[in-house]
Formats: sequence, C-alpha cells, structure tokens
Amino acid sequence: MAEQKSVPANESFEKALHSGEKLRYTLRLYVAGVTPRSANAIKNIKKICEEHLHGRYDLQVIDVYQHPTLAEGEQIIAAPTLIKKLPLPLRRFIGDMSDTEKILVGLDLRPAAGK
Repeated sequence: MAEQKSVPANESFEKALHSGEKLRYTLRLYVAGVTPRSANAIKNIKKICEEHLHGRYDLQVIDVYQHPTLAEGEQIIAAPTLIKKLPLPLRRFIGDMSDTEKILVGLDLRPAAGK
C-alpha cells in the first residue's frame, strides 16, 4: 500500500499565495431582516467583492430570522456579521461593512495603488 503524504493547510495556503494563483473567497453575511443596516451591509460587501475579488468569490447572504439554526451554529451574536470562511484563517467582521479599508485588511487584500 502506498503511503500518502499530507500537506499542512498553511503550507498549501503559502504555496498558493506565492505561486500567483488567485484564491477563491467563501464569504457568509448574516443579516437581521430587511433593515437599512442590513441593506447597507449587503450593498457595501457586494461593492468590495466586485471591486477587489471580481469572479473569485462566493457570497452567501443569510437572514438570521429565516435561518436561526445556521446563525446559532456560527455563534452569531450581532448582525450584520461577515464571516470569511476561505481562504484561511477564518475572520469575522461586525457592522455595516462601510469601513472598506478594515474589510480589505481583514480579507488580506490591499487596494490597488492610487485608489
């Protein structure tokens, strides 16, 4: 039987990062109903994703009122909350996603020079 060699997740991440491969982002935005704050969070994160991750992201918007078990499983205590599932490390952002610089830093992205 051939021995399988496992590669640590952080090593795979580092290889992908340095190879120039564009990582795909998996994001979940938890909102609380149809409120102005929820609408702003959705608009803001979609804008950030389109400008900085165009074609490289999956964004799932989840209403905690319609899917309380999902919110409970993620231990959501405030809404809106954005969770970056992939690439690792997992990160959480709370608020209306209007602080673009904070979101970009948290997603390990940098705005293009001159922006």
